Amino acid sequence: MDCLEAQALLHGYLDKELDLIRAIEVEEHLQACTACQETYHVHDAARSAIREHATHFTAPEYLRGRILSALPAATKRNAIPGTLSLTWLNFGATLAFVSIVTLGLSLYLAVRSQDEHLTEEIISSHVRSLMANHLADIASSDQHAVKPWFNGRLDFSPPVNELTAQGFPLVGGRLDYIENRPVAALVYRHRQHLVNLFIWPASRDQDSPARTLSRQGYNLIHWEHAGMVFWAISDLNPAELRELVLILVGPTPGNPG
Repeated sequence: MDCLEAQALLHGYLDKELDLIRAIEVEEHLQACTACQETYHVHDAARSAIREHATHFTAPEYLRGRILSALPAATKRNAIPGTLSLTWLNFGATLAFVSIVTLGLSLYLAVRSQDEHLTEEIISSHVRSLMANHLADIASSDQHAVKPWFNGRLDFSPPVNELTAQGFPLVGGRLDYIENRPVAALVYRHRQHLVNLFIWPASRDQDSPARTLSRQGYNLIHWEHAGMVFWAISDLNPAELRELVLILVGPTPGNPG
């Protein structure tokens, strides 16, 4: 069973509507697939929230009268006194709650999917630079040589710092391609570890706190500062990678942890 088929059956699996064989197939797939496990947990959380928090209360009598007056005569004759208002109100409240939860989940999944895709792009670019012998287009520890090299190659001027005294000597810089646009990639070294620092213009002027991620054996920290987006990635441990962030921008973008 592939992911597409498994996710199409998730609602039936959650509601215990699948036959035994299909239920076992979905269960086996969930045990082996992390992405489908996360989708399952999101759906399960929404299902639980609707079941636990849907509101039930008695509508005022005047609402019943207004609803009845708007119904065709045949429907009015068949209505059971005292039950119509409650049924319609419960349905409306549940529908509204489901709509809110669905919208929230949709936004969450869209943002999460975008963040995960960007993270994968950063990791791929980092690994490619290490494997393809293309670490730097300009190999230099002189920031006054590296920074001007980007002139005319990018539509922005990335900040370039030489950090030898702080334990992160500059190795060089290169052009890379992230989020469908050219970006600057600066390379720093810390002992035997290499750090790629990707930089491109932010879509807003507001700084954002630094966030630390761990994926596929690499640690990543990303933040926004002074109109730029920064992503640092390395096999350095998170504490040492945070040192580089604090050297570059200080505590301004927030606690990197």
